[in-house]
This record gives sequence, structure tokens and C-alpha cells, in this order.
Amino acid sequence: MAHPKHRTSKQRKRKRRTHKKAPVPQISTCSVTGEKHLYHRAYYDVEGNLYYRGRLLKKAEEEF
Repeated sequence: MAHPKHRTSKQRKRKRRTHKKAPVPQISTCSVTGEKHLYHRAYYDVEGNLYYRGRLLKKAEEEF
């Protein structure tokens, strides 16, 4: 196994890791329902209906 010849300082380690971060998620607003959702994901509205790209995929089940 390889061993470092010199210890890596905290500053050098942190400088190297500055670009490793989670991307900001892209949030879209539906033109039909007005709900905010992630791109390329299906989402539920307040009534429980399932939508994708502004189209109704599954209607909410009615409770008796």
C-alpha cells in the first residue's frame, strides 16, 4: 500500500474539496396545478391526483 511521504494539511485538503458539492435541484412550477416539483418527476397535487408534465396520470381515490 502507498503511504504519503508528507502529511496533507487541513487547508490543502479543503481547497481540493471545494468543488465537491451537491448541485442545486431544479424546481419547476406546473402550469395546470401551480404545484412546485422537481423536473422529470411525477408529483401529487393537494387533492391527491398524480401529475406528470401537466397531464393527469392517476386520479385520487375517493374515501367513503
